[in-house]
Order: sequence, then C-alpha cells, then structure tokens
Amino acid sequence: MKRINQLFALSGILIVSAACTTGQKPEKVSALMGHEEEITALIARMTLEEKVNMLHGKHMFSSAGVERLGIADMEYADGPFGIREEMEPNSWKPLGLATDSATFFPTGSALAATWSEALAYDYGVGMAKEARLRGKDMILGPAINIQRLPTGGRTYEYLSEDPVLSAALSVQYTLGSQDNGAAVCLKHYALNNQENDRGSIDVKVSARAMREIYLPPFEAAVREADAYGVMAAYNKVEGYWCSENELLLNRILRDEWGFRGMVISDWGGVHSTVGAVTSGLNVEMPGSRYMGAALLDSVKAGVVPESVIDTRVREILRVRLAIAPVPATEANKVMSSLPAQQQIADEVAAHSIVLLTNDGDLLPIDPMKVKRIAVIGDNAVRRQSQGGVGAGVKALREVTPLEGITNRLQGSGVTIRWAQGYRYYSMRDRYARVSPYSDADPKLMAEAVQLAKSSDLVIFVGGNNREVETEGSDRTSITLPMGQDELLQQLAAANPRIVAVMVTGAPLDLRRAQQVSLAMLISWFNGSEGGNALADVLLGKVSPSGKLPFTFPLQLEDSPAYSLKVYPQQARQQQGDVFVNLVDKKEAAQESGPVADYAEGIFVGYRWFDTKEVPVLYPFGHGLSYTTFTYSDLQVRADDTYLYATLQLSNDGSRNGEEVVQLYVGRPGSKIERPLKELKAFRRIALQAGEKKAVEIQIPLEKLRHWDEAANDWKLEPGSVDVLIGSSSQNIRLTGTVQIAAR
Repeated sequence: MKRINQLFALSGILIVSAACTTGQKPEKVSALMGHEEEITALIARMTLEEKVNMLHGKHMFSSAGVERLGIADMEYADGPFGIREEMEPNSWKPLGLATDSATFFPTGSALAATWSEALAYDYGVGMAKEARLRGKDMILGPAINIQRLPTGGRTYEYLSEDPVLSAALSVQYTLGSQDNGAAVCLKHYALNNQENDRGSIDVKVSARAMREIYLPPFEAAVREADAYGVMAAYNKVEGYWCSENELLLNRILRDEWGFRGMVISDWGGVHSTVGAVTSGLNVEMPGSRYMGAALLDSVKAGVVPESVIDTRVREILRVRLAIAPVPATEANKVMSSLPAQQQIADEVAAHSIVLLTNDGDLLPIDPMKVKRIAVIGDNAVRRQSQGGVGAGVKALREVTPLEGITNRLQGSGVTIRWAQGYRYYSMRDRYARVSPYSDADPKLMAEAVQLAKSSDLVIFVGGNNREVETEGSDRTSITLPMGQDELLQQLAAANPRIVAVMVTGAPLDLRRAQQVSLAMLISWFNGSEGGNALADVLLGKVSPSGKLPFTFPLQLEDSPAYSLKVYPQQARQQQGDVFVNLVDKKEAAQESGPVADYAEGIFVGYRWFDTKEVPVLYPFGHGLSYTTFTYSDLQVRADDTYLYATLQLSNDGSRNGEEVVQLYVGRPGSKIERPLKELKAFRRIALQAGEKKAVEIQIPLEKLRHWDEAANDWKLEPGSVDVLIGSSSQNIRLTGTVQIAAR
C-alpha cells in the first residue's frame, strides 16, 4: 500500500486535485472570514510579545488575548458530553462553585446509536447553552475518531466505526453548537484510534484508508459545518507528530478543506517550537514550553518569520471575533444544567437504547402480570458521569437504572428489590493492577440468586463502568467484568425470566449472557436521564429504536486489528500516559513509541466482517423494535449528479415506533479492492401504528468515489452499483441496481 508520506512529494497535485474535485459546487464561505480588515488592524498594533503570548496556554483551560486592545482570553470547555466543573486556574482542583453542575449528556456511542442528525444538532445546542452560561468560548468536542478497536479506551466518547454515520452526526453537533454561540474543537485530529501508547505511537496507514475511513468526519464538519476549531492528536502519523504535521494541518485541513479557524494541541501534545508553529499549530495547551519564550527567541533569531506568527494570530482572532466573549461578571451566575438541556439528554437517551433480543416477547414489561421485580447489578445504582481518567461531568442529577424503574412503577403495585450481584471495579483496583476480569464474588452472587428465586422477573444491569472504560488505556478484553457471566448463569438457574441490560460504551462479548437472557438491551453511559429513559423502554412507553453504531464480534480475535495481529503492539517499557503524566506533574516521555500498523486498510468494522465472511454476534446497525416494519417498492436510478432511491416503509404492528432505514452500496465487478458493502446514507423515520410512508434518499455521486493512490485524487469508477436497503448491515430487505456512466 502506498503510504501517506508520499503525498508530501505531491503537494502540488494534492491542492490542484482538491480544487478539481470540489469545483462542482461553490464552497461555503466561512463565517470566520467576516473580520479580516479589523484583524489586520489589530495585528498591526500588537507587539511581538503580545502575539506570541496568544499562542500558548494562559491557565489550564484558557489562552491569552490582549487586554489593552480589547481582545478577550479564549476560554475552553472540557468534555464533549458535558461541561466540566470550574477549577483553579493552574491546577486540577475544583473551585467548588454552587452553579457549575452541568447536564450529563449521553456519551458519544450513545448519540451515535440514535442514528439521528436532528438529535445530534440538539445535542450541540444543549452543550453550547451550558458552555455559554459558564463563560466558555470553545467546546473541546465533538470527539469523532473512528472506532477501530473494540477495546479502545475512549470508544464511549467516539461516535462510530463508520465514517458516513460519524460524519453526519459530527456536522450536526457542530452546527448545533456554533449556531448557539460556542465554537467546537473537533478531536482528535487525526488517527487517534487507541489509548495505549497514544502519546508516542507512529501510525502507518494507507492514503486510501486515511481518506475513506479516518478523515471524513473531520472533513465533513469543516466543509459542511464550518467548524471553528480542531485539536491535534497526541500520536504521530507517518513519522510526524500530529501537532506538527504539515500534511494534516496545512495541506489537507487548510489548503484542501478550506479550514479558516484555529488548531490547538491536546494537553501536553507539543514536541517542538519551529515545527509546530510553521506546520499549522496555533495554541500549545496548557503550558508554554515550546510556544512561549522559545518561540519568541526563534522569531528574534530569524528562525521563524514574524509573518508566520501573524498568520497563526490571525487564525485565532477569526474565532475570537466570531464568538462573543462572555464577561466574567456574567459567567457562572445561574445553574448550568437547566430543564431544556435535561430534556435533550432524555431524548437522546431514549432513542439510543438498542434492543438486541426479545425472545418470547418478554418486553415490554406488563405491570399487571409482573408483580415482583429483582433488579440485580452494581450498574443499577452506579452513576457514570465521572470515573476513570479524563473529562467527567459534575452532574446536577443522574437518574440510575434502579431509580428510573422505581420512578416509573411507583403506585403500580409492583415490588422492586435490588441486589448488588457483582463487585464494583474502581480506580483503586486499577492502580493496584487488579484485573476487572475476575471471578464472581460468592457472597454477592448468593444474595442475588436468592432474590431472583423469589421474583417474577429479573432485570440484570451489567456491562462496564467508567473505570473499566477509560481514557489513557485500552481494555485487554471485551469479556463482561467482575464475573458477570458466572453470575448470570446462576441467576438463570434460579429464574429463567431474565432481561439483561448492558451499560457500556463499547462492544462486549455477550455470547454467554445471550444464552441465558430472554431479552437483552444496550443502555450505554446514558447521561442525566438515562435511568428514566431505560424504564420508559422496558415498560413500553417508548418503543426501542436505537441501532448499533459498531459491530459486536463473537470474539475479540475476530476483529481486524486483532485478527491481523497488529494490535496490541509489541510490549515495551511503559513511560506512562502523556495526559496522566501531565496531571501528576511528571515529565512526559518525548521519544517515539511503537508503530501502529493499520494493515486492515479500509476494512474497518463491518466492512471486514461482511467482506471476509466472519460471523458476528450482532452486526453494525442492528436494533429491534416492539413493532414490525415492512420495506417495499424500491426504485433506484442515477443521473450525472445523484443516485436516487425511493421505497415504502410501513409500520405493521400495533405500536408507534421509529425505524432507521440504512442504504448500503456494493460494487460488483469493480476493478479495485472494495468492501462487500458500505453505508452511504440513512434516514430515521417515525411511523404510527398502521402508518405507511414513502422514503426518499438521494446521494451525490461524489460520495461513491474512492481515493486513487496513484492519481492522489478522488475517482468515480463507472459501472454497476448495487443498492442495498436494510435495517442493519446484515439484514438487507430490498436490493436494486443502477449503472454509473463514465465521466
């Protein structure tokens, strides 16, 4: 495979090709470009010292403006799923304010499971509203890296294994936030797809895989939503740190995509002065090791032209003038979390829950028939707004599964009792190097089994928690932690009527759990209203409509990076995680680490499983409902610009519901290597019981292009295109074929 470092030698071709491929329609003019004359005048009045002072952190989550010129500091809001509490300026110690409790929004994989662009927009709105109440200018999110590894420590933050789904939601999150006054900072750019050794690995990836799989969410948010900020990732790509990667930051992001905003580093992710500032980094965070005094000296010595500094300052000022600063006297005056934002969190949570199985129609629960419910599992009472390494949310409220079920069944005559069942895995265990994949606790298991015996129904709430899935390290397994499989076997022997609810942000090995559970759902780290949303689904107030945003493999070894034995990389002496070192005030390791070989190329997620005919437990896009949807009457055609598909979707059941129609394409007879099928569009459709609707989907033909490594450009291959309509990547309901003519 041709590596992307070859593009450095072809930069002229890259820029020309971009102009050709995007010349079919006018590029959107960035809202950042409305103050150029004012910015020019401001820069002319600045001293060199004032300019350089803008290019690094001032406090832990702010960078400096120029007070004498009326340029406010830039204030950053940590966390893509909730605004982090206020902290002392140069430490991680909370200020302890009474007004900085925020809404805990469902995490990234939960948002992705909604497959809803409308909810992604609302999510951005909610985040922006709370950021502005707190005086923040830029949200450090959305987190939109592709989920390459089932074990990835931040899978719960990211959106999907698929670039089309990730891109669509990234665009709407960005629009929702920036339409409401808060800039986004897309992260982590780029190819930050693992947590182990993230501060030192060197990613080796084909140009085609980078373009078709890993960059589309960033490109879409920049081109279609005019994202104002981007965060450079920790890792290297083809030998160059992302914070000083000329190809990524200047040639692709700025020259090709037309990005006009600012790039900040991940915290502690800068490695040089000259390389960083000349390659496109605007702000080093949170300190000034490389872009403070060292940069000032480099300019005075003539190593860095002052014109480069002016360019970096101009890019910051574009954002600063587009986002009105919130005066300190107005910030943190009222509680961050307000009912409108809590309602958004509830809507996202309710639409994200995935019904995996429902054998015997055990769900929804009928309170007239079920009078004694055993709720079993530590996750039934565990709050997930905080935990592990990295950003958390000081949540004003978080309804747990047990609280939600109790709330919704209050006054119904149903008795609800809880048993812990399995031990909580904590950071104390992690620091003591205790594995989460231990045996069941005999005492807790015995108590849970006894409760199950005397109950009409068991609701088992298991899965992971925020200590098992955490920034800074990847999981070593996708097995259920703390002996949950063993516990489930014992519970089933005592009472076979089990509904298993898995709280998780990432894939799990559910083979044993599935064997003993009549019904199973994925409930995610589902935010402030997660417990109420879960109860609404369990009781049928809401028909489940979430769809998996990634594949659940039968076993970890089936997934591409593990199957090809390119992950985990060869063990080496541990230097500690770059962010953890920063928090602990240790010197961050600067040397290069292992190579991350993306040998699977474009065959990520379902593309691998479907093409290689590897069986899975649950496919990408899977999710059941309490009603039945029928697909019919597919018609497809194509002209010189678009592919068109129309079909009829009917709700043939007795309950209202929502279905996600998924459109995949295949290219039989293609002369290039391709996946068996690829998602190209989707639509979430709400239908009342008995209702029928026409669904129309139109896809620009440019979305069917592939990256031609020889030409270093996008190419549209003529020929036959199979159009596959389904409710998951492996449940295809309708098929059609169109021909694309040579252009």
